[in-house]
Amino acid sequence: MNIKVYPGKPYPLGATWDGKGVNFTLYADNATGVDLCLFNTTKDETESVKIRIKERTHQIWHCYVPDIEPGQLYGFRVYGPYEPANGHRFNPHKLLIDPYAKAIAGTIQWHNALFAYQVGHEDEDFSFSEEDSAPYIPKAVVIDPAFDWEDDKSPNTSMHKSIIYETHVKGFTMQHPDISEEIRGTYKALAHEATIAYLTDLGITAVELMPVHHFVSDKNLHDQGLNNYWGYSTIGFFAPDVRYSSSGVLGQQVREFKEMVKALHKAGIEVILDVVYNHTAEGNHLGPTLSFKGIDNCSYYRLTENPRFYMDYTGTGNTLNARLPNVLRLIMDSLRYWITEMHVDGFRFDLASTLARELHEVQKLSSFFDIIHQAPIISQAKLIAEPWDVGEGGYQVGKFPPGWAEWNGKYRDCIRDYWIGADSMLGEFADRFTGSSDLYQDDYRKPTASINFITAHDGFTLHDLVSYNEKHNEANGENNQDGESHNRSWNGGAEGDTDDEAIISLRNQQKRNFLTTLFLSQGVPMIVAGDEFGRTQQGNNNAYCQDNEISWLNWDNMDHELQQFTASLIRLRKEHPTFCRRKWFQGMPVKGIGLEDIAWFLPEGIEMDDEHWQHDFARSLAVYLNGKGIRSLSEQGEKIIDDDFYVMFNAHHDTIIYHLPPDKYSKKWLKVLDTSEATFDEETVLQSEDEIPVKGRSVVLLKAI
Repeated sequence: MNIKVYPGKPYPLGATWDGKGVNFTLYADNATGVDLCLFNTTKDETESVKIRIKERTHQIWHCYVPDIEPGQLYGFRVYGPYEPANGHRFNPHKLLIDPYAKAIAGTIQWHNALFAYQVGHEDEDFSFSEEDSAPYIPKAVVIDPAFDWEDDKSPNTSMHKSIIYETHVKGFTMQHPDISEEIRGTYKALAHEATIAYLTDLGITAVELMPVHHFVSDKNLHDQGLNNYWGYSTIGFFAPDVRYSSSGVLGQQVREFKEMVKALHKAGIEVILDVVYNHTAEGNHLGPTLSFKGIDNCSYYRLTENPRFYMDYTGTGNTLNARLPNVLRLIMDSLRYWITEMHVDGFRFDLASTLARELHEVQKLSSFFDIIHQAPIISQAKLIAEPWDVGEGGYQVGKFPPGWAEWNGKYRDCIRDYWIGADSMLGEFADRFTGSSDLYQDDYRKPTASINFITAHDGFTLHDLVSYNEKHNEANGENNQDGESHNRSWNGGAEGDTDDEAIISLRNQQKRNFLTTLFLSQGVPMIVAGDEFGRTQQGNNNAYCQDNEISWLNWDNMDHELQQFTASLIRLRKEHPTFCRRKWFQGMPVKGIGLEDIAWFLPEGIEMDDEHWQHDFARSLAVYLNGKGIRSLSEQGEKIIDDDFYVMFNAHHDTIIYHLPPDKYSKKWLKVLDTSEATFDEETVLQSEDEIPVKGRSVVLLKAI
């Protein structure tokens, strides 16, 4: 093939098609040479053309190749010293994936050639492999970015009005009876009318997709016949994973992803991506050489004092070095690309504490946060942190800066403890229910900083939370040693499946208790897909490698009663701003009314004092929520007025008689819901100071009339 090569430009990074050819660039500071390798088909075992890139501007290698079109397959070979003891792992026998690839055609085919050293050699990674990895590694794809968005706009739902639904692209539709088998498990299936109808009927405002960045299924899982289902092992931060494409691998996956976003936006549903910028799929010093490690190991990873080894704050073998300008640029370029080109609305950052580490400590004012706040596009997206990592001092709940929301692990733990009857202070329950002001208020953050959740992908489903005392991860092949052992769960009297009607009834009631508490709490509620209809993983609380019926949603086994209850809860929350306030409760009288915006009561109808909050044995309390004390204006600048509500929580196992408060709070109350029953009921009317029996382990909600 007669190929012309021009100098090209150092920016933008990656492969950029301009209609006449492609500009290729690669950041590799310590490299001594770079080859651009072009392939004709995905089945080619070696490149058809190898181009030595001669131009270098600062640390960026670049060239322009005319007449190349979208769909072109390519990779890089990078030259330099192979000196693991000094942190250098260059090996031109290894074809490398472009870190800025917008599409990747295929997946890793595990083979010893993917390792820069000779696997099994007594010198381990000090040995050197000359076996070509090209036949086994997927190739990057030049894409055509053109797409007709048809005036697509983000729903731009305010955080305080958001209902987040964490789901998996594949697992959500793999068993959906109304979606054709040939597209199940794909971006197209998530955009299907049946999917969108379900989400809108439920009341979801945002789907939070588990990782869709192109990822690698780990070799140890492959060797066991398992698969990385969750996808927290990224190798391409710009490429939508090809496994979820129904339309092709040569860039079609990009278009299909965009079609999905456009369809969801049209239905008023935002798209939030779970992103993994803390590490890559290349593992530790004995891991494969797929991209960054071979391009310039020292310029991408955190290395220890002995540069042969990696800092591991993630439990995966390596940690990307977000202190380095080129890594920060990679992360920011990736985020900006997904917002501007793919139209996503926000991000949930996996193990976000890792990104905030300067030398070793987690710093609130690290370079990562500084640059995020200065980015006009990225700073306006929804930014959600998983505020912990596995390193020392990594648990940072409540410590991220303004502008960030956090998965509130303390909310999860407290609400679980309360409903299973564990020793926990009522004061903490009140803090969590009202938005966790103890965590966020001092930093001028709002209740929306708290992403409230009972369950997530990592851990028990809601059904399993009330059905198992112990994890049951035998299918993972690790002798049930993996996964969290302290789950704050309770099986109700039998482990797993049971025919005991009393236990089944109790479990269903507990599900309603958890969901009701979640959707009546201040903050932003998040549920994991299937919890609303009783999805089970048979007690597996770490189903990361279960790409099968254990993880996939079983639509034929839906608990319709629970699903309708959940939809009604969401509708109630949306209709009443009392439950989704933008500002904190003040505990002060509302002007012109004389009643506080919030007041807490004992079952006897007496307001709680300081002493009552310190009891770890107390299980029963009530809260008055003043709908005239919201202290916020609507988007039209009008004062927000809502109904008053009275919520009675009884986590005790016996029925307790509650005395309603005096008539200054309300002369009449309408019973809205009772979790001891499965339906909403607005027929029962009560008078002030009436007695009302609240059954054991239940919530009763009253509305003032």
